[in-house]
Amino acid sequence: MNAIPPIWLLAALPPLFWAGNFVLARALHADISPLALSFWRWAIALLVLLPFAYADLWRQRELLRRHWPVLTLFALLGITNYNTFAYLGLQSTTATNAVLLTSVTPVVILGLSVLFFRAPLQRAQILGILLSLAGVILVATEGRPLMLGEMELNRGDLWILAASLDWALYSVFLRWRPRELEPKPFLAAIIAIGLLPLLGLYAWDLVSGHRFEPNPTNLAAIGYVAVFPSVLAYVFWNRAVVEMGPNRTGQYMHLIPIFGAGLAVLLLGERLHVYHLFGALMIASGIALATGIRWRSP
Repeated sequence: MNAIPPIWLLAALPPLFWAGNFVLARALHADISPLALSFWRWAIALLVLLPFAYADLWRQRELLRRHWPVLTLFALLGITNYNTFAYLGLQSTTATNAVLLTSVTPVVILGLSVLFFRAPLQRAQILGILLSLAGVILVATEGRPLMLGEMELNRGDLWILAASLDWALYSVFLRWRPRELEPKPFLAAIIAIGLLPLLGLYAWDLVSGHRFEPNPTNLAAIGYVAVFPSVLAYVFWNRAVVEMGPNRTGQYMHLIPIFGAGLAVLLLGERLHVYHLFGALMIASGIALATGIRWRSP
C-alpha cells in the first residue's frame, strides 16, 4: 500500500493542533481571559517565528508594502478575529456545541467558493460533506443524533459560528495570497498586523481588571497555543490550501471533533465510546470522498 502523500498529513495536523487549542481554552476559561489568551498566543508566536523569517521579511519588504491591503485582510480574519471569537465562545458554550458548530466550516467554505469564485461542486464532494457531517453529529451528540434538535444557541454558540464563518472566509480568500510572497514572511506579516488591534483590545482588558496568574499551567498552555495551533498549524494549513484548494482542504476541519475526543481521553481521562469509532470512520470516509483521496494497492 502506497503511503499517503505528505500534503494530506499537512492538512490533517492543523485540526489536531486546533483540537488541543479548544481543549485548553475550555479547560482554562476561568483562569485566562479570551483577549489575554489571544494576545499572548500571537505575541509569542511572532517571537518564535521572527528568527526564521527576518531575513525573508527584509528581502521581500517591497512585496509586503505593495500587498499590505490583502495582508491586512488576512490578518484581521486569521489572526485578530478567528481565535478571539473562538475563545469568547468557549467562555459560555459547551464543548459539544463548539465542535458541532465548528463542523459547519467546510460547508461554508464550499458555499463561499461557489458564491465568490463559481467553484464547481461535484457529487462526490456533496456526498463526502454529508457523510463527514453525519459523523461529526454522531460524535458531538454522544451517539444520540436525535438530541440535535434539542440544542439551543446561546451567546457562546453565536461566537463559535462567527469564528467558523471567519475561518471559512480566510481559507477561501487565500487564493488571493501573492504567490511570490514566501510562507514565512507572509505568516509573520499577518501576525504582526493582526497583533495591532489585539494590543488595543488587551490593554482594554487589563484596564477592566482581567489578569491571569502566571503559574506553570497557564504558561505552558500559552506556550502550546503559541507554537502548535499558531505557527505550525498556519504554515501547514496555508500550504495545504495552496496545493489542494480551499474546498478539499476544508473537509479536514471535520477531524477536530475526533481529535478533540482523543485528546480528552488522553489528557482528561475520559472514556472512548463506540460512537467515537463509528464517527471517526464516517468522517474519514467523508473526507476521502470529498477530497478525492485514493488508497491504492502496490
